[in-house]
Amino acid sequence: MTRIYRADIYGPVNDHGLSATAKVILGLLGSRPRSGYEIKAAVDRSTRYFWAASYGQIYPELRRLAEAGLIEGTDAPTGGRRRTVYELTNAGRHALGEWHREPPERFDYRDEAMLKLFFATAVEPAGAAGIARQRAEMAAETAEELRAVEAESPGSDQPGYAVLRFGIDFNEFVADWFERQALAFEEGVPLRKLPRPEAAEIEGER
Repeated sequence: MTRIYRADIYGPVNDHGLSATAKVILGLLGSRPRSGYEIKAAVDRSTRYFWAASYGQIYPELRRLAEAGLIEGTDAPTGGRRRTVYELTNAGRHALGEWHREPPERFDYRDEAMLKLFFATAVEPAGAAGIARQRAEMAAETAEELRAVEAESPGSDQPGYAVLRFGIDFNEFVADWFERQALAFEEGVPLRKLPRPEAAEIEGER
């Protein structure tokens, strides 16, 4: 029988055999036992902003991790509905710790708006401002979502809160950067003469 959890579907594995989705699952189970639904709900509230995982990835990965002996599931039906709650085994906690102590992997930044801007001169120069403004709006919306999460966060988890603040600050920067490019494209301002944020802030303080 063909196995459905291949690395080319769920991402490359590291030396411990952890796929991209497995790292999320083990990390979330490191704090407390959860069902598959609870894992997905936690992803939607937190890691999806920087490390996404879908239902289609989570449930096959839960089976793979259970088969590997890194997690174990216990039947815990609620309201007559089947429900399995998963928790880390000793081997799973060891694998999580080993991965956590490794240096983080380099990543490739991918942004379709950037790609479209890169090719705008050859394809549709007049569309550059619209591309930049759409990306600015997307980033502003994401920053607003994260500020709503921040408002509900107790702030007791300092490393977790640092990640949240990074998401807010990063998206605010992206929104501002793309909006400034959109205005420059519309007004025909040479980008080499466009002040960088730091310079603009200094000028504003004088």
